[in-house]
Amino acid sequence: MPNNQQRRSEFKPPSPELDEGYWSALLNEGEFARSVPPEELETNTLEPHDDAPRENEPFYRKQFSDDWLVIQKIAESDETLSLKVVGYNRGGLLVEWRSLRGFVPASQLLNFPTEAQASLKKRALIDHVGRVLNLRVIELQPEKNRLILSERAAQAEPGERDELLNRLSPGDVICGCVTNLTDFGAFIDLGGIEGLIHISELSWGRVSHPSDILQRGQEIDVYVLEIDQQEQRVALSLKRLHPDPWETVHERYQLGEIIQGEVTNVVDFGAFVCLEEGLEGLVHVSELAEGQFLHPRNVVREGEIVRARIIHIDGEARRLGLSLRLVN
Repeated sequence: MPNNQQRRSEFKPPSPELDEGYWSALLNEGEFARSVPPEELETNTLEPHDDAPRENEPFYRKQFSDDWLVIQKIAESDETLSLKVVGYNRGGLLVEWRSLRGFVPASQLLNFPTEAQASLKKRALIDHVGRVLNLRVIELQPEKNRLILSERAAQAEPGERDELLNRLSPGDVICGCVTNLTDFGAFIDLGGIEGLIHISELSWGRVSHPSDILQRGQEIDVYVLEIDQQEQRVALSLKRLHPDPWETVHERYQLGEIIQGEVTNVVDFGAFVCLEEGLEGLVHVSELAEGQFLHPRNVVREGEIVRARIIHIDGEARRLGLSLRLVN
């Protein structure tokens, strides 16, 4: 369990709103076909079981409604549940509790091979079917028929997650452990609560995938952006542990200065050159070389180290213009 000692950071930018899209994407993780109809997870996952008796529909619906009230009390008291896995889909496992059906995202399972090949992940989910897991409710929205549970969160002591959330504030720096890496960001275990670093908050520079920066199981310090107490969600940042290089670009670089950098991306209209982490300049196609050439790739290639002259600086607009043509 990571050390949860916090310290205040002097750098405190405005906190962006938590994006629901980050979290709903949990329901769609995975690489393999569903074992249940595609619409079940998103619309009917938590509806009453299809094989239940329907001769007394009003009573049956009342039981379904009452079960939501009970599970809400269980969630509020931070109790754990031992539930049987009844199926799986592309994102995780399906479990049953009374008349409700819940979902356990693969990223919330202990010792799950999230970075393995799709076939191995599929086999791991299949192997879970029939098992009984100790789980804790991490999201409960009866109005949306949504019941999300976590095996990872069940490892915390009762009340420990609420205590952590009450201690945290935007601007805190806290130690956590990387639990999962997805296309849209990295999930960090803060000690019973899992926070998210969106890919845009990993670095001031360009990031193709979170795995370019982080590894599963790695312990890191993270900056707390925002906390949703009700939903027990924490938005985190890695890049805000460091100053924004664009804020002081005018102090460190001057017009006409010749710099050295690495070509990071070549596009139709020119090439991007990285001067330092988080600071890229553009060499427009007209500033690449003298004469005619078919494409910027005929002049430079990604990974190449080049010398360029600074011809434009605009820190507020986060733009830096470079020229290869004017170096000599």
